[in-house]
Amino acid sequence: MCRAIENKALKMGLTHVSRLTANLLRPVPIRDLAIEVITNYVGRNSGHFSARLKADDKEVALVTALAQRENAVKLPDSLPDLSLSGAPRRPDDSPPAIFPFHGKQVGYADLVETRIASGVFFKGPCAVWFRLRHPLLQSEEPSAYQRVAVAADSGNGISAILDLGRYSFLNLDLTVNLLRKPIGEWICLEARTYLGPTGCGLAESMLYDLQGLIGRATQNLAIRARD
Repeated sequence: MCRAIENKALKMGLTHVSRLTANLLRPVPIRDLAIEVITNYVGRNSGHFSARLKADDKEVALVTALAQRENAVKLPDSLPDLSLSGAPRRPDDSPPAIFPFHGKQVGYADLVETRIASGVFFKGPCAVWFRLRHPLLQSEEPSAYQRVAVAADSGNGISAILDLGRYSFLNLDLTVNLLRKPIGEWICLEARTYLGPTGCGLAESMLYDLQGLIGRATQNLAIRARD
């Protein structure tokens, strides 16, 4: 869906996807799916888009997006250097990691290579580098925005603070805000989960590439006891 919106925006001269918000309406099946992209508004500075994902006649997800026209702006030298705000460790210095659910069935864990920059998978605050092992579509190189979209959805998983065998913590949505276009293959999530007393929670991730901070992602969570 990110790819479909990005391609539509590019045709209108909007080269930076600065926000993606995905509302996950139903479980998305692994099968043929249809995507419909709608241009809601395009102006001098930005454009608003929405996309619907359907399995047969059922709508399973809705994405809205903001895309911007980029232009060169000379900024004051006194501004903070965002490259200094980076992941705890670079990918080459981070040990490989394997998702706890890897091997149960072919899926997400096979799509991405992961390396832990800090923390431990599924045991609280954690920072993990992600890189795609395979293209999303055959014979097509994934864009930087598509790489971010694939990684950002893992924030609530890598920073989980509840036992997956006793609790579910489903993310109901995903919002990604980017201050600039990511560079390179590696995307890092520095994620943390917060839980409220009424079965609702929030996962928040700082997003980095090798040059520093690129944005933030959030996910609203539904917490349930499995017993």
